[in-house]
Amino acid sequence: MTQTASRNTRPESEDPQTLVETLAREARLAQRQLAAMTSAQRAAALHLAADRLEAAAPAILTANARDIAAGEARGLAKAMIDRLALDEARLAGIAAAVRAVADLPDPVGQVIDQSEQPNGLRFQRIRVPVGTIGIIYESRPNVTADAATLCVRAGNAVLLRGGSEAVFSNRAIHAALVEGLVEGGVPAEAVQLIPTQDRAAVGAMLGAAGLIDMIVPRGGKSLVARVQADARVPVLAHLDGINHTYIHAAADPVMAQDIALNAKLRRTGICGAMETLLVDADYPKAAELVAALIDKGCEVRGDERIRLLDDRVIPASANDWDTEYLDAVLSVAMVDGLDAALAHIARHSSGHTDAIVTSDDAAAERFLTEVDSAIVMHNASSQFADGGEFGLGAEIGIATGRLHARGPVALEGLTTYKWQVRGQGQTRP
Repeated sequence: MTQTASRNTRPESEDPQTLVETLAREARLAQRQLAAMTSAQRAAALHLAADRLEAAAPAILTANARDIAAGEARGLAKAMIDRLALDEARLAGIAAAVRAVADLPDPVGQVIDQSEQPNGLRFQRIRVPVGTIGIIYESRPNVTADAATLCVRAGNAVLLRGGSEAVFSNRAIHAALVEGLVEGGVPAEAVQLIPTQDRAAVGAMLGAAGLIDMIVPRGGKSLVARVQADARVPVLAHLDGINHTYIHAAADPVMAQDIALNAKLRRTGICGAMETLLVDADYPKAAELVAALIDKGCEVRGDERIRLLDDRVIPASANDWDTEYLDAVLSVAMVDGLDAALAHIARHSSGHTDAIVTSDDAAAERFLTEVDSAIVMHNASSQFADGGEFGLGAEIGIATGRLHARGPVALEGLTTYKWQVRGQGQTRP
């Protein structure tokens, strides 16, 4: 296969079912070539891709400005525009993440465990690529680079289907990446961007059992719910980031305020943003904490006891405790101790990220043990719920299920395993 394969010349009007099936077949062939490359070769190709991203910065930023203008004209919410927007610093961060992933240890070929049976048979379980992965995502053009980079590093081919909000940004980023990868010996068909925004293409990907090995959706609740409901391909996903921060009675007030403000307001549109704040009834600085959030421009929706602390607090409805705002809006409840906080989180958490702020180590350990979320934190902002911050280089998403991978999914989560058995002529009696 070559860089000028049909992937780049097909009309967008081609039947989506035929298009996806053809691209997936090309990807499966390319994945065999990619998996046969050495770890050093894949890493070198990714460094070249990062170089091409930096060289293409003017073109990428121009494409992004076009997407932003279209989004503003369509009335996209401020949080969505923030997810979409690129600048020189964010683009430099994307290139840096590509290099960071390239330099990570390669999980492919890692021996997970091994044993020898009394009959002399030797067994090894080793990590191998998943195969061909489909990524369906919205708004955030950095996903184009993150997903491609992680898949290539772990020996997987990838089909990328970005949202219409970022169509021009995605195409510009993809073109730069592929230029560098091909220069490094990676088949162009190993990293393909679906060239149509027809929604039928999503359905074709979800039904491509036998051609696509795993689907990873990254986007709003409606997208993820559709993928989980309709897919005939295994799905790795989370629905909501309904993340809690619990301010324990023994929390340091300065730390508690710093963490709460950061967890909610650093970037409101990311899945790691805090959406519910729980304040212990015995925490002495509750009023100051609520006032600080409101003074920073956050709309606070509180229960009855929180409303008594500040007349600017809006009454919370029953739905607020189960809402992912992705905006400068926060639901706040007062709870009577750790047991009540744990009960509230068990009822309302989406299993993404939940945190406790306290100087009481026993309370912290109980929280970390009993909260059944993919990520649990002590004295840290939920905004750290990101693969890069975990030392994973980047992430393909946060998984909240209990099978295969959980939390930030990076290289190891993009592998499966196989058994290798070595004998000396043994036959089974």
